[in-house]
Parts: sequence; C-alpha cells; structure tokens
Amino acid sequence: MSIDRRKFLKGSVLATTGALASPYIIISSPVRAAGTVNVGVLFSLTGGLSIIEKSLHDATLMAISEINAAGGVKGMQISAVVEDGASDPKTYNEKASKLVIQDKVPTVFGSYTSASRKAVLPVFEKRNNLYFYPTYYEGFECSKNVVYTGAVPNQQLSNFIPWIIKTLGKKKFFIVGSNYIYPREMAKVSKILIEKNGGEWIADEYLELGHSEWGSMVNKIKGSGCDVVLSNVVGDSVVAFYREYKNQGLTHDKLPICATVTSEIEIAAMGPEYAVGSFTSFPYFQAIDTDRNKAFVERYRAFVKDPKAVTHHALESSYFQVFLWKQAVEKAAEITPTAIRDAVKGQEFDAPNGHVKIDPDNLHTYLTPRIAQWLPDGQGKIIDAYKEPTIPLPYVAYGETESNLFCTAKGLDTSKLKI
Repeated sequence: MSIDRRKFLKGSVLATTGALASPYIIISSPVRAAGTVNVGVLFSLTGGLSIIEKSLHDATLMAISEINAAGGVKGMQISAVVEDGASDPKTYNEKASKLVIQDKVPTVFGSYTSASRKAVLPVFEKRNNLYFYPTYYEGFECSKNVVYTGAVPNQQLSNFIPWIIKTLGKKKFFIVGSNYIYPREMAKVSKILIEKNGGEWIADEYLELGHSEWGSMVNKIKGSGCDVVLSNVVGDSVVAFYREYKNQGLTHDKLPICATVTSEIEIAAMGPEYAVGSFTSFPYFQAIDTDRNKAFVERYRAFVKDPKAVTHHALESSYFQVFLWKQAVEKAAEITPTAIRDAVKGQEFDAPNGHVKIDPDNLHTYLTPRIAQWLPDGQGKIIDAYKEPTIPLPYVAYGETESNLFCTAKGLDTSKLKI
C-alpha cells in the first residue's frame, strides 16, 4: 500500500476507534536489561495515518503484555522499544535504522502502508534484520527479511470474484480504485478471475488518492451497464465514494459495491447507513462468531479503555504475529534475526481469525478468506468463508500457482514473471 492509502478518518471516528486513548509502553533505553529482550514497535503515532496505525500499535503492545503476563519468552520479559513513524516514509527509514543499529533489536513489528514498508526494507535487508508486517497488501514482494501476516490478493479475491458471479449472479464488473500500486495490482488479479469465471469487466477506472469529488465517477458507473462495482478505493476516498453513491440514488441491493479495502474503520468513518448491504472480503472481521474472537475483542477494548473500539484485519494481524514471533524465539537456538527467521518458518497459531501458519518458503501467512455483508450497526455479517486457511501467493497476478511458486526460500525466480 502506498503512503496515502489510509490518510483519512477525521476526528469523528476517534470515539469509535479509541485511537488516541490507549496506553503506551515505551522503553527508550537501547540497553537490554538482564531477563528482558527488546523488540522494536514502529507505527505512526502522529500524522495523518496515526488514527489507524495507533490501533496496530496498541494491538502489538497488548500481545506483548499478554505474553509477559504468562511468563514471557524463554523466561525473559519483552520490552517494547517504541518509535513513531509519523506517517512519513523518510521518518520510518530513520527510525528503523535507529532500532536496528542503535537499539540492536532482533526484530521490529511495524508499519501499515506499502510506502512505509518499502522505506524500511533496505534497512532490514542491508543489516539482515527481521521485520514483521501486518497489513494486507498487493503482493509482488519476496524478501527474506520480512514476515508478512496480512492477506495477499489471492486470499481476498480468489474467493470473492467467483462468489460474486455464482452467488450474487453479477457478471458485468465496473472496477474502480485509487490510482496507485495496490488497486492496480488487485485489478490485475480481478480481471483474470472475472474472465476465468465467465464474467466481464466493462471498465477499470481510477481517481487520485484522497480524491473527494466522486460525482462524475458515480455518474459513469450509473451509465455503464454494469451490475456490480468492484471497489479497490482506499483512504478517505472510501467515505466520499460511498456517500456519493447513496446520494445519487444507487442502492447495494440492486447495484452492490464489493470491496477489498472497506473495513470496520471505514464503515465507522462514513456512517453505517452508507454501506448497508455492500460486501467486503477479508480474512478477519470483528463479527467472527467464536469464543476466541469474542474474548479477543473484549480484551482489546479493555486494553485501550474504550468499550466501543472496533477491531479489524490489520489490527488482528498485528496482534497474532507477536505470538508467532514468540514461538519462533522459543524454538531458535539464539535470539538473533537469522535464527528467529529460520525458526518462524512453518510456525502455526490459533489466532482470533482462526488457524494461521507462516509459509516456510515465502514467509507469508496462510489465512482463511471470508466475505461479509455490512449491517446497519456497522458490523459485517459473515456470509461465506473457506473451510480452511489458503496458501499465500504474492505473485498470483503474474501466474504464480500453488504448484508453481515464484517466491521460495531460495528467493524470487524472476524468469517466471509475466510482466
């Protein structure tokens, strides 16, 4: 995801997310005390992205707190060396360098956008350190220094497109997105799946990040002859788009928006009434009806001291990835980035979203695809779900399949790319 992907959600959503009311655990000293192990926690606590990234920060600290309360890792307490990415890629790079070089942490948990991930990636690859990245993203990356715990395109679209065509009976797609890498990569996968399943895409349109005037685009949708809208719109544009959609008289029962980005956070920002009846595909929704997830939601609300706080996919990934790291540290012979990386391969955990597993080849995560329909209370009703987690294929748009992997433990096989 790019820098402005989530540059949105003004003050009206603060009460819902509890984003600015959460506790901090800040360890500023680079010295590792006896009986402790330091880790970096690098999210935006200030700037335009802080309203979402603060929730990822909080979920990370919550996991650390729970692990410490249960005895820590290898008998040591985990100390969080907290830095602020300040919603700025340059700052992310500087803070990542500080954590790796000065603080000498063996692992950093952090960031939300692809711009911030790309900004810190050279630090971790040059220094052979380890970065855990929790956000669903566009794929097309194969690093030995990053553990990716959010969904990749095949885990959001391989279930979604066939379901739209076969269950909703919608075959004429108007694809709309924000103009940068994530929506365009998602569109590539979508077109392959649409054609494979007997549908057609009649438009593939983009507006710039942060664009707020959606009147002309909605008019174009109305006159296109489509029967479904596939939305890869991101950031504050999600709010403007859905509101204009309703303002022009379009309804989701007749012409539904099916989205890859719209989560509990965006729904809260726009007002649930604008999204009622629309659909989203994610591995995690707050509405997952299991005791494990219900307990997770309640613990998170207690941790941030906000009884109305919402959970969402990137937040949940931020939480469970710390436990995968803990298991890897316990397996590793030493607490070094290389040893932890080798030990995290194949690690499994029962997360709030269900069973997860780190793929030993590409360091991405097996996740369970789900589809939800948004209700008047701002929550999604899960109406379709895979029976088990599915393999992550970060290069699916370029022909990668389960039997023909492009990204393996040996690195990326560039000869297979169809660009």
